[in-house]
Amino acid sequence: MAPTETLPLVALDDGDIAGCMALSAEAGWNQSPDDWKLFLEHGTVFGLRDAAGRPVATGAILPYREGFAWIGMVLVTASRRRARIGTRILETCCRELTQRGLVALLDATPAGEQVYRPLGFEPIFRLTRWQGMGGGRAVPAIPAPGIPAPGIPAPGIPAPGIRRMQETDLAAVVDLDAETCGAQRPFLLQNFYRRVPNLAFITTSGDGFAMARTGRLATQIGPIIAESETTAAILLDAALDAAAGPVFLDVCDRWDGLVRQLERRNFTVQRPFLRMALRRLTPFGDAMRTFSIAGPEYG
Repeated sequence: MAPTETLPLVALDDGDIAGCMALSAEAGWNQSPDDWKLFLEHGTVFGLRDAAGRPVATGAILPYREGFAWIGMVLVTASRRRARIGTRILETCCRELTQRGLVALLDATPAGEQVYRPLGFEPIFRLTRWQGMGGGRAVPAIPAPGIPAPGIPAPGIPAPGIRRMQETDLAAVVDLDAETCGAQRPFLLQNFYRRVPNLAFITTSGDGFAMARTGRLATQIGPIIAESETTAAILLDAALDAAAGPVFLDVCDRWDGLVRQLERRNFTVQRPFLRMALRRLTPFGDAMRTFSIAGPEYG
């Protein structure tokens, strides 16, 4: 096995997708080949290849035009860990973004947080990944004050005030997403929609939406953007009722009503995340309309 410090750091390409999938699967992550292709087409995936040409470590940057970029997919194969290889790739990502004049953001696991803080990353807000099954019905419960219990429609039938998203809605959805997250992400939302259009919903007033994407292990629901937690709850119910099989979603911890909604559906906590920015705490977009994110690799 070649020493870690002798392995050259390179930009990966489409020929590495199978090796990248092996890395994310080894880590138990949910990414599909479609996700890796998005990083390669719209960002840069830095990696280290072993003597056989297989990636043994990766780190991706996904630039958004509005002055920042997302760092994700920092992975190291088990046999190469504890050799500072992940830190080396992360430092390369940060250096590249600094040269481009972009602020680096990421969603860190607890283990990753210990690596990112010494590099200058500061916390913004916390999220939690929830996991459960789609197609179920919530158990009726007394709602918390100010948060009406959303009506649960029959599976696949949207509740009043929302409808299935159409491809012609995407331009407006991209603009609404940009107001909320702080960046135009047409390539991302178009990709999600084309993967599972039956899991995309929009309010009839056009002020909220929910999308999803297929993953290796589960359907990932998000982003969910809305004007209120009540509307977000109805969008979430529509997506969950339409989804089949395992579901993951990453919810901002401030939304207690959505947490109770997921608990009633027997969802459980998988892991926490902490949104962090490199030496800049100025919020991007409108966090008060962000209920579920696209995923820690996308923001």
